[in-house]
Amino acid sequence: LLVPSSSPRMLQKSLSSPSDALIYDLEDSVAPGQKDAARESLIEHLNHSGAPPVDKYLVRLNAVNTPYFHKDIDAVLRNTSVQSLVLPKINSAEDLSTVSRAIPSGSHVNIIASIESAKSLWNVGEIASWGADNARVIALLFAAEDYCADASIIRTPSRTELLYTRSRIVAAAKAFGLQAIDMVCVNYKDQEYLRDECEEGRRLGYDGKQAIHPDQVNTIQSTFVPTAKEITRAIRVLEQMERAHGSEARGAFGLDLDDGKGGAEMIDEPMVKQARKTIQKARAAGIDVPEHW
Repeated sequence: LLVPSSSPRMLQKSLSSPSDALIYDLEDSVAPGQKDAARESLIEHLNHSGAPPVDKYLVRLNAVNTPYFHKDIDAVLRNTSVQSLVLPKINSAEDLSTVSRAIPSGSHVNIIASIESAKSLWNVGEIASWGADNARVIALLFAAEDYCADASIIRTPSRTELLYTRSRIVAAAKAFGLQAIDMVCVNYKDQEYLRDECEEGRRLGYDGKQAIHPDQVNTIQSTFVPTAKEITRAIRVLEQMERAHGSEARGAFGLDLDDGKGGAEMIDEPMVKQARKTIQKARAAGIDVPEHW
């Protein structure tokens, strides 16, 4: 959940949010004339005894080519509890090296790199693979509206114009063991549209999604976890493969689709890997997964 640091009310309200992570924002949600005040409000908030756990929040700084960047990173990292930064408008690995050089001696920072331009998409592999002694990239985040503005893409409700971009970001993230965080749904009042966009993002391989309004959080959280049907199928796959590898001495088998048409799909090792990931994600989300189907 993105939280404007210029609003003390929203900073305080964020403490009760069920969101998996809070992104305290110093960038787009803060007006140019409010940058210094927002920075001071955020530092005061993080220094308060009721601040959120360090593993629940991140801070989005202003971009490295703005006059606010060095003030942001100096002030934020003086608070030694800050472990993770969201860096907007990362266009190349050199931008990340600029961040690394600005990190105070003795500090180590996790970075979520925001992909926001045609150039950043072109360089997404080098961004995902970047690392330094004092920082590492842990996730790629897609900022769709900035990307569309840069690439002259016309946004439509179908989102087909973003399919290639979203897929390429996921591929780069997975290639280097990073998380992939999907774009904001700007239609924040339409829960059905949000759910559809979440389901699409999950099918593409995204691990989560940004929220710009508290009302979006529950829908996002409930969508980016395996469904009961997916969990049941995964258990069936693992159980039947265990039998196939054991007494039946087979490396593949047919799994009934229960579609009323007598359909079946061939299951082999790649499907088993998918099933294991489904169970792993379900348990990580706190879902009670039965041992047997």
